[in-house]
Amino acid sequence: MSSFNQAVIEEFRANAGRVGGPFEGSELILLTTTGARSGKPHTVPLGFVRDPLHGGDAGGGGTLLVVASAGGADRHPAWFHNLLARPLVQVETAAGEYEAVAVPAEGARRDELFAHVVGEEPGYGEYQERTRRVIPVVALQRTHGAPAGEGGVAGKLLEVHGWLRAQLVLVREQARGAGPGSLGMQLRQHCLAFCHSLEFHHRAEDAGLFPYLEQQHPHLREFFRRIDAEHRVIARLQEELVDALDGPPGTGPGTGFSERVERLSRELEAHLDNEEAQLLPVLRALEG
Repeated sequence: MSSFNQAVIEEFRANAGRVGGPFEGSELILLTTTGARSGKPHTVPLGFVRDPLHGGDAGGGGTLLVVASAGGADRHPAWFHNLLARPLVQVETAAGEYEAVAVPAEGARRDELFAHVVGEEPGYGEYQERTRRVIPVVALQRTHGAPAGEGGVAGKLLEVHGWLRAQLVLVREQARGAGPGSLGMQLRQHCLAFCHSLEFHHRAEDAGLFPYLEQQHPHLREFFRRIDAEHRVIARLQEELVDALDGPPGTGPGTGFSERVERLSRELEAHLDNEEAQLLPVLRALEG
């Protein structure tokens, strides 16, 4: 990270989103992506424009647009490559922080949004004139999971499961609407965000929570063996989806992709229901 960006980030966080220098009077966000190669968090300060259809305010429920201009350079900025590999991002505004799925706009929609961006911030039009590449416009779509409920580990489990269920519903709806040869960026990004989050959740359970609970409750050993087998089945289905997303351009998901999503949905919903039925009483007893 450049020393200039680091100074802007520190000033942003120290002054509730207000910065001076060349950005004085401008609204900024801090966008944190996950490095495509390193897997490490990467934070950059960015200007933004509100989506004309889903705008709201920067701290509310609206969708924000960021532009991968790189000052008109001929290469996309690193943060854009990161969000293509790992679409789940963190957004910091003057009002707070939230999680979002980053979705680059495509085709006519991109052109429409870019025209809106230039109308709000003409400098982006000048950047486009400097390069042959089509400068991407990225929508930061806030994620939503289960509403806040109980606390403790039981509450956290329900929160994560609620997030996964909400994302799965969205992916299923998008997959059902995807025709042959039409794997859109919206579906790709949300599907990747869901798959990566599910993989991380299961690894955390396998490495931490489940060994601890099995040690405390040896009678659950057989249950955890079944859960491990379910994790393996679900992981294989996830890999098939990700492979389809990264397939040759123009091949599209077709009917087979939708069927894979439906199969994963059935397996995962049964798995989450079973896990909650067995573990929530145990977790609540530990915290009681």
